[in-house]
Amino acid sequence: HVQLVESGGGLVQAGGSLRLSCEASGRTLRDYEIGWFRQPPGKEREFVAAFAWTGSTIRYADSVKGRFTISRDNAKNTFYLQMNSLKPEDTAVYFCAADRNLIAKRLMPGIYSVLELWGQGTAVTVSP
Repeated sequence: HVQLVESGGGLVQAGGSLRLSCEASGRTLRDYEIGWFRQPPGKEREFVAAFAWTGSTIRYADSVKGRFTISRDNAKNTFYLQMNSLKPEDTAVYFCAADRNLIAKRLMPGIYSVLELWGQGTAVTVSP
């Protein structure tokens, strides 16, 4: 049984940086596609970034391209979201997720009920 645990959220000024971490326990993520989603206040959960654990396919939302970078550490069974040049509109609760077909599903409505695994979320607040 795999569990995902996020860390690294917090309060930062616009233009600053944060790195979110998502550690998987229970088994390897080798067979999964993994990603980050976010839920701004009062809005639906939305896709941010994703990749296949064992492949080279990477996807980013247009709103974060060039600012956010998704990466992984195989030895630690952990993946990351490096967020640079943060904007107030990046304020949200960020969730990591894993699913065997996450990339194909990433833009589906009601994504919370679509993907197999979710972390508990970590809040990111970007002040003007």
